[in-house]
Amino acid sequence: MPTAREALLDAALRALADRPWRTVRMVDVAALAGVSRQTLYNEFGTKGGLATALLRQAADGYLTGVDRALTAPAPEHPAAVARWTVRAAGANPLVKGLLTGLWAEGLPHPGHDVPGPGHDVPGPAELLGLARDRMVAASSRPVSPERCETALRLALSHVIAPSRSAQCAEPDSWSPITPMITSEIDTSFSVETTSPRKTMP
Repeated sequence: MPTAREALLDAALRALADRPWRTVRMVDVAALAGVSRQTLYNEFGTKGGLATALLRQAADGYLTGVDRALTAPAPEHPAAVARWTVRAAGANPLVKGLLTGLWAEGLPHPGHDVPGPGHDVPGPAELLGLARDRMVAASSRPVSPERCETALRLALSHVIAPSRSAQCAEPDSWSPITPMITSEIDTSFSVETTSPRKTMP
């Protein structure tokens, strides 16, 4: 049984799927969730507070997926996280906005619908850094944060400017770009682990 907060966040997402955020009314969200408007205000305070919670939920969901991808066999960690990044951004426009700073019209976003700094919504650099640090921590061999960030940025390049074949792909598969991402990332990490510099004291 979902909590009132969970039901309200789900209702807000359903409302957002039907119309731009600026036209979503708190009373409508409460009605969709089957709770009183007072309950909604008790949970989130304002519409800006609700927007903050939606974005925080999207960020947390993305990072949960990163952690899940890191349970793949160790050599495949970077490519698994890259694939998840592309899938998550393709499936959820809030995740895409959080990762890239590119916000589709009609979405709530930091600096507009979300109150000022310090409200727990990570910007692109922070969210990328959190994913990168998880990749470094999960690696069974020494790997630089820069290499992990490169893997993520390769994935984001496909999110921002997908290839023509990817634009025609099913949104939940992204199969045309997966080999490209995997090849580039595998090459990048192979260079790091075989470089003569890594064997010097």
